[in-house]
Parts: sequence; structure tokens; C-alpha cells
Amino acid sequence: QVQLVESGGGLVQAGGSLRLSCAASGRTFSSYAMGWFRQAPGKEREFVAAISRSGGSTSYSDSVKGRFTISSNNAKNTVYLQMNSLKAEDTAAYSCAAAPGIYITTRPTDFGSWGQGTQVTVSS
Repeated sequence: QVQLVESGGGLVQAGGSLRLSCAASGRTFSSYAMGWFRQAPGKEREFVAAISRSGGSTSYSDSVKGRFTISSNNAKNTVYLQMNSLKAEDTAAYSCAAAPGIYITTRPTDFGSWGQGTQVTVSS
């Protein structure tokens, strides 16, 4: 398994930006596809973005497409989520997750390792 630690969350005004980071340790980071998910109070966990092991393929939910960008740096064992034009409805706890294999996936059940999450709060 790989251990994941998120950082970069915080309070931001609507229209602002944040960059989340997810640092991985343990097994070889480059063996995993990575994803970001979020969960708001009283709501189910929601897929946000994913990236393949090579970084060559990405996928986004319709709600964040065009505003968020996922990227990875295998040399630093880190995946990022750049969030621009933030909206109040983006408020949630954001978690990164790792899925064994080289192909991109968006299904939570494919991800075997999860971080603790970092809170993002967008004020309107």
C-alpha cells in the first residue's frame, strides 16, 4: 500500500484559487493511478479528478471541468489539484486516493489507498 497525506486546503472567497497537494510514501508512487474525491456534509463522496500512472490521461467531473486541473510529479511522489474559479458548492473535504495499475479510473472502489483529507471552504 501507499500512504497519502493531503495539504493545501483552507478558506477562500468565491472566485479564488487553491492548490491541493497529495504526498505519497511507501510503495512506488509511479505504480498507481491517482484521483481526487470530495465529500460535503450530508452528501455522498463525489469523484473530482483522476490521472493515469504516466500522467498522460486525465478525467474530470462535469462540475469541475474547465476550473480544476490535476497533475502529478512522479519524481516528488506528489499529485496536485489546482482549483480555480472556486464556488461555494466546491466546499467539501477533499481526499486523494491511489489505484494500483496504469490506467485511469474514476470508480472509488478501484482505489485501495486513501488520505485523511483536507478541508476546502469557499465563502460566497
